[in-house]
Amino acid sequence: MATVTIPSVLRPFTDRKSELSLEGSSVGEVVASLSAAYPDLAPHILDENGDLRSFVNVFVGDTDIRSLQGTDTPVFPGSTIVLVPAIAGGAPDTINFRAVR
Repeated sequence: MATVTIPSVLRPFTDRKSELSLEGSSVGEVVASLSAAYPDLAPHILDENGDLRSFVNVFVGDTDIRSLQGTDTPVFPGSTIVLVPAIAGGAPDTINFRAVR
């Protein structure tokens, strides 16, 4: 089993669990196990084709799977997979909020 670390922004969809142990021999299989176990999470990490959304970064250990074999990256018992969705937002750009006279 691999351990998947769930970021706080996605924990409402995993019963507030920060780590999950899931079966799979590749990142794709583990993600499939994750989305099957927590179907409400799936739309936040997978697109309509079942592929990882482009803004979701996935690491095995400290290495981004994009520099490995993508979702075909093998995982082994004891592997740690970390999901890191990009988060946008912040303070508005006040320069663009000039008063119109």
